[in-house]
Amino acid sequence: MRQFSIVTRVGIALGLMVALTVGTLLASYWLSERADQDALAINKAGSLRMQSYRYAWHRLHQPEAQVTAELAQQLQGTWQHPVFNRFSHGDSALAAQFQSTRESWLELQERIATEGVVAEQIEALIAPHISELDALVGALQQEAESRIRAIRLIQVLSLFATIILAGIIAYWLRSRVRKPLQTLTQTARRIGQGDFTARVNHPMGDELGVLAETLNKMNTAVGYMYGNLEKRVDEQTQAIQHSNTKLQFLYDMARSIIERSPSYQDFTHIIDGLKEAARIDDLELCLITPAGDKPYLQVQPEAAEDDPCAGVDCAECVSAGGGVSVMEDKRVYRYPIERDHHYYGVLVARVELGGQLDDWQQQLLQSVTDQLAIALSLKQEEEQVRRLALIQERTVIARELHDSLAQALSYLKIQVTRLDKAIQKEDAATIDDVSHELREGLNSAYRQLRELLTTFRLKVDGAGLINALQTTLKQFEEQSGLAFRLDYQLANAPLEPHEEIHLLQIIREACQNAIHHSQGSEVVIRMQQTLDKGISLSIEDDGVGIPENAEKLNHYGLAIMQERSKHLGGELRIQRREQGGTGVYFEFLPAYVNEQKAAELAP
Repeated sequence: MRQFSIVTRVGIALGLMVALTVGTLLASYWLSERADQDALAINKAGSLRMQSYRYAWHRLHQPEAQVTAELAQQLQGTWQHPVFNRFSHGDSALAAQFQSTRESWLELQERIATEGVVAEQIEALIAPHISELDALVGALQQEAESRIRAIRLIQVLSLFATIILAGIIAYWLRSRVRKPLQTLTQTARRIGQGDFTARVNHPMGDELGVLAETLNKMNTAVGYMYGNLEKRVDEQTQAIQHSNTKLQFLYDMARSIIERSPSYQDFTHIIDGLKEAARIDDLELCLITPAGDKPYLQVQPEAAEDDPCAGVDCAECVSAGGGVSVMEDKRVYRYPIERDHHYYGVLVARVELGGQLDDWQQQLLQSVTDQLAIALSLKQEEEQVRRLALIQERTVIARELHDSLAQALSYLKIQVTRLDKAIQKEDAATIDDVSHELREGLNSAYRQLRELLTTFRLKVDGAGLINALQTTLKQFEEQSGLAFRLDYQLANAPLEPHEEIHLLQIIREACQNAIHHSQGSEVVIRMQQTLDKGISLSIEDDGVGIPENAEKLNHYGLAIMQERSKHLGGELRIQRREQGGTGVYFEFLPAYVNEQKAAELAP
C-alpha cells in the first residue's frame, strides 16, 4: 500500500497547526467582537435607573418645565440606543427581559403622566421598575462574563490542543524521520569506512524507505564492485610486478651487453634470469659457429645430461629453425638467434605436452633472442673492428718506417756506394765527405727512430687533446730549456681520435724543429676555431727563422707534417715571420663540420 510521503505528512501537520491557530483566533475574535459593546450596554442600562428617578422627580415638581421634556427625550433616546438593537428583535431570554423592562417603563411613564401620581407614591411605583433595571443590568453582566469565559475556554482548549498536536508531530518526527535518518547516517558512515555489509531496515514506503532501499542496493553493488576491484587490483599488481621483473631483466641484460661482450658465465646468468622472469624451468641455449656442427657454448637445464648431443645429430637439431614441435612428450619452442643473415644459434624452451607458453612468455623469449643476436653481432663486429684497427695500425707503422727509416737507410746505402767508389779511386776528399754524410745520416736516422718510438707510444686518453698537449709541452720544456705557451680554444669542437693524433704529431714535429734549429727562447702554440667552424693551428717561435734550404736540413720532419696535413684535408704553410722566427700555420675542416654541410646539401 502506497503511504503518504514525508513531505505530505509534514504538510498535513503544519496545516493542522495552522488550522487550529486560525480557528482559535477567529473564535476569539468573534466572541471579543460580540463582547465589545457589553460594557456600553451595561453602562447604558445602569444609567436608565438614574434617568428614571430624575424624570419622575421633575415630572412631579416641574411638569411644565423644559428640563422635564429634555429628560423624557434623553430617557427615550437611551432606551433606543443602538447598543440595545440586538435585544429589540431577538428571541433570547435577555431580549425578552429587555422588552419586558422597556414596556414596564413605558407603562410607568404613561401612568405618571396621566394619573397625577403624588410624591408619596412615586417611590412605590418606580421601585419595581428599578428592580427590573437592576435585573437587566445583572443579566447583561452575566452575558458579558459568559462571553469572557467562553474566550478563555477557547484559548485553554486551543492551548491543550496545540500541545497535544505538537507532541504527536514531535513523536512522529522522532519515530518516522529522526531515527531513520540517524540509521541512514550511521550506515553511510560504516559504508564510508569500508563496511559494505551494513544494511538499513526501514519498512515504510516513504522517501526514507526508498532511500534506505536504494542505499542497500547501492551498498550491495559497491561491495560487489569493491570485491572485484580488489581482486583486479591484486591481479594488476601482480601483473605490474611481473612486468617490472621482465623489464628489469631486459634492462640488466641490455646493460651487460652494452658494457662488455658476454662470456660463458654471462650467458649462464642470462638464462637463469630468463627462467625466473619467464617462469619456465626447461630452457636451453646453443651457440654455434657459421661452419660448426656442434655448439661451442651450451647452457642447459640443471637436470640435463652432460652431453646432450650424444647419439643425436646436433647440427640438425641446432639448425632446425624456429617454430613449435613435439619431441619426447614435450612441446618444444625454438627461437633462432640470427641478425643480418648471420645465424648464431637457437634458444629452446620446453613445456609439458598438455601446456603451452602464453603470449607474454613468447614475446619475452623473442626479445631475449633478439638481444642475444645483437650482443653476438656486436661482439663479432667488435672483433672485426679490432682486426681492422690492427691492420690500420700496422699500415701506419709501415708508412712511418717507409717515410723515415727506409728513406734514411736508402740514403745511407747510396753514401756507402759512393764510399766504395771513393776507396777504389783513393779519393780522400770524397771519402771525407761521405764519412761526414754517413755520420749525419746515422744521427738523423737514430733521431727518426726515437721519434717513431715516441709516436708509437703516443696516445690521447680520456682527458682529451689538451691534456696530451700539456704533457708533451712540459716534456719539451724539461728537455730543451725553451718556454712553451699554449693557447687552446677548442673546448667546444668535438674532434675525432685520428684528428687529435694528427694534430698532436704536427705540433710535436714543429716543436722538435724549433728546439733543434730555431735558437730562440719561446714557442707559442695557438689552436682556435675560424668563422666557418674550421680548426686553425699556429706554432710560432722567436728564433732565427727558417732557412731557404730547410728541406735539406729537415727533410723527413717537414715531409711528415705535410703528409699528416693531407690526411686531415688541410693546408700546411711554413714561413719566416716578419718580426723574426718561424711560423707553422695549418687549417682544416673537422669531420663533424663536413657531416653537417653534407646533411644540409642532401635533398
